[in-house]
Amino acid sequence: MTLDHRIPVTLLTGFLGSGKTTLLNKLLNHPGMKDTAVIINELGSAGLDHILARTVESQHIADNTVLLESGCLCCTLSNELADTMRDLFFKRQLEAIPAFSRLVIETTGMADPGPIMANLLNEPVISSTYRLDAVVVTIDSTYGLQQIAGHAEARKQAAVADVLLITKTDLASEESLEALSAALQELNPGATQYRISHGEIDPAAVIDAGLFNPGGTQAQPQRWLRAPSRSKARRGMLPQAVHEDEISSFTVTMPKPLTWLQLEPVLQWLCATHGENLLRMKGIIHAEDQPAPLAVHAVHHTLYPPNLLQGWDEDEPITRIVLIGKGLDEIKIRDALMQV
Repeated sequence: MTLDHRIPVTLLTGFLGSGKTTLLNKLLNHPGMKDTAVIINELGSAGLDHILARTVESQHIADNTVLLESGCLCCTLSNELADTMRDLFFKRQLEAIPAFSRLVIETTGMADPGPIMANLLNEPVISSTYRLDAVVVTIDSTYGLQQIAGHAEARKQAAVADVLLITKTDLASEESLEALSAALQELNPGATQYRISHGEIDPAAVIDAGLFNPGGTQAQPQRWLRAPSRSKARRGMLPQAVHEDEISSFTVTMPKPLTWLQLEPVLQWLCATHGENLLRMKGIIHAEDQPAPLAVHAVHHTLYPPNLLQGWDEDEPITRIVLIGKGLDEIKIRDALMQV
């Protein structure tokens, strides 16, 4: 049984000059991207014409949309993102374009992924036809450390990623690669890291990289929820205070029986109270009043409708919630969740 019939969306972002254009050029020509639609932001040098400059075979099939020889469908972001996504879906339904099975959205280098995710998932029509699968972020191997230290956008991008692609590794020393990898691991221990050069990577690392496997029939929460049980706290110690600008992540494990009726108001309170600093929340909920586990997801102030993971279960049903944010009051949040 298919868990979720909605179209999975990969959000691809990364700081200016981190190698998104090179990566997209390679991905779009890869046979593994067949049946994938890609929305490319037109700003700057990342417009469709530039991306496709080295693509020989392409066929214009609709407004701002081309079908590549690889089978990948490619279009530019001509207006609002939600409008472009709706347009793609309706054209797919009307068979004006091929029936793509997944979507990749490329954003500008200075984009904060939080509001993009929030707007993406808060639109009723969009959320009923698409689901966020994974956030993929490119990090420049030479300048990544400097950018993370100096730019809030770069820190946020790295912190909310499910997949981190360390790019241009042929231009960096092993020592600097190790330093960057360690810094990213500390900032976002839940993300999978890949080192790439010249944009070469198996598309499977970028698409279908989130909660569900490529077949869409089995959830993989161990991969999706990887994060420390405590943020930098030694065993036996209480969570420490976090500086208001410091980005951290932690996991709250709730082993006792609970119901979604009890938990949802607390999660809504959490988003309302801490939403400004809550970059991302994701969790697997084992609720006694639900027929199967729930996957929950929130960005800033918005808690999205949970996904019912029908057909999947765990040997030991443990509810756990991962929170990523800046200056989050971990003790207060843990207390509120554990009182459910």
